[in-house]
Order: sequence, then structure tokens, then C-alpha cells
Amino acid sequence: MVLLMRLGMLFLGRSWTVAIALFCAALLGCGSGKPWGTVPVSGKVTYEDGSLIPVKSMRISFAPQTPPIDAKTFPRQGTAGVNVADGTFDKITTYKFADGLIPGKHKVVLIAMDNGRDLSNKIPKEYTTAGTTPIEIDTADSPLEIKIHKP
Repeated sequence: MVLLMRLGMLFLGRSWTVAIALFCAALLGCGSGKPWGTVPVSGKVTYEDGSLIPVKSMRISFAPQTPPIDAKTFPRQGTAGVNVADGTFDKITTYKFADGLIPGKHKVVLIAMDNGRDLSNKIPKEYTTAGTTPIEIDTADSPLEIKIHKP
């Protein structure tokens, strides 16, 4: 009998532990761990004269200018492939596929590739890093018209 009581107490103890854990999870909610929401953004990237950038593939990245929440919580960068046939982009991914960008301002970075080769001769070097790119967009301005100068 004592053994059954001890087993019952052990089970009851575990039940309470599980109940408390579930209660705490309910208080915290089913959050995704994303401190920022996202908004859908689309647009087009071309040279200043409106002509297409002649590359086989291109990626566009958006470095958020939103300040971090603390020393460990920084906003995530969004990225998308560019349809080089018409210069458009629309499936920007920040947390999950095609979820959009963190609202606000972002520095725009362009990377062009051709069979694994960097095509910096098609995109000026200044557009290839967030620290040097002169392009800053605001998600409120979607659809975006991004224009770069020809190298």
C-alpha cells in the first residue's frame, strides 16, 4: 500500500509539474519568437534608365534599420530572388517563405551571379553591402521602384 501511495504521489507530483508548465505556456502564449511582425513587399529593380540588369540570377536583400530590442535581439534581414526577365521581386522571406519584411526602413543590397561567378561588373560594388549601399527603402512605399546606376 505504501508503495502505491508513493507511486501516486510521484505521479501527482509529475502531473502538477506538467500542469504548471502548461499554465506558464498559456500565459506566454503561442508566440513565434518573432519580436517584429512582417508586411508584404514587392517591387522592381532596374538601372536608372529603366533597362533591365543583364544577369542570369540576382538576389535582393533588405537590411532593417530598426534598432535591436537588446544586445541579443536584432531584427532579421529579408531576402528574395529577382525575376531577371522583368526585374520584379515579391516573395521576400524574413522568418518563413514569402512572409515579407519587418516594417520600416531597410538598406537594399543586390548580388548578381552567373553559374556561381560574382558579376560585380553588372552591379556597382557600392550596392553589394549594407554598409555602402546608397539605397534605403521604406516598406510603406510598396511596390518599390529600385533604380541603380550602370557601372
